[in-house]
Amino acid sequence: MKRLESAERILLIGHILSMAFGLAGLLLVLPNAEFIASLPEIGKTAFRWSMAGGGVVYMTLGTAAVAIYAYRTVGLWHWLTFMLPAIFLSLSSELLGTSTGFPFGHYGYLNGLGYKIAGLVPFTIPLSWFYLGFVSYLIARAGLATQNIPNWLQNLGAIAIGAMLLTSWDFVLDPAMSQTTMPFWLWKQPGAFFGMPYQNFAGWMGTGAVFMTVATILWQVKPVKINNSLQLPLAIYLSNFAFATIMSIGGGIYIPVLLGIVLGVIPVITLYWLAATQTTGKEYPENTFTSEVVKVPLGVER
Repeated sequence: MKRLESAERILLIGHILSMAFGLAGLLLVLPNAEFIASLPEIGKTAFRWSMAGGGVVYMTLGTAAVAIYAYRTVGLWHWLTFMLPAIFLSLSSELLGTSTGFPFGHYGYLNGLGYKIAGLVPFTIPLSWFYLGFVSYLIARAGLATQNIPNWLQNLGAIAIGAMLLTSWDFVLDPAMSQTTMPFWLWKQPGAFFGMPYQNFAGWMGTGAVFMTVATILWQVKPVKINNSLQLPLAIYLSNFAFATIMSIGGGIYIPVLLGIVLGVIPVITLYWLAATQTTGKEYPENTFTSEVVKVPLGVER
């Protein structure tokens, strides 16, 4: 497990550094054509590679970090029964959305995010649904597990809050990635929310809620133990939110950032705090805590 923890940390650091490198390229280098022209040939080549593959690198590293964390903390069954529904159901929504306009509205992906599945959706997009969806759901579940509420209500709350946290990240990400200097997708159906239709956010909430519901049902096959060491999920959520925030502010977009802070950052920090500061050894009717693990029964006999 120590090797897995080390790999997890390295991947997290690489994930964050690659986002920082991407921000520098998009906000500092790209707008200054004279700087790019002054680079030696090897520098120009590196810049072209970073613009073409930077998104692929940071999303792949984030996926790998969260996958290892999930395997290490909740086990193989719970990792796969969240990851596979998240990837395949989100891919289905994205393929449907780029083909028909449902459930997000009419849009299309440009270049810079990797090979496109069916020529429509970059393969990295479902990966980002997985790793942001997992950390959102897990933090929501761990925070709610500290409250003396019925198990079924914890499950519903984790789905609803997890989907909201995921959508709150998109409040900030979508304007940044579609309205700024170098867009990665374009809206063919301009809407009232900074060029996006409100339908987009209903689609995000719905898609997130669907795959989180599927995972919740599948997780009932085995009891799940959620480690209350949630630093990596919190770091993933906040660093990705910061990436989107800096992109939005760089494009002069502010209101989505404020909405994301209110509906995403504040709740996720609160839930993290509840999970991290739960009283060691205190017994609740439906949840038992230890100093290391939050045990969250799912209605399955032990």
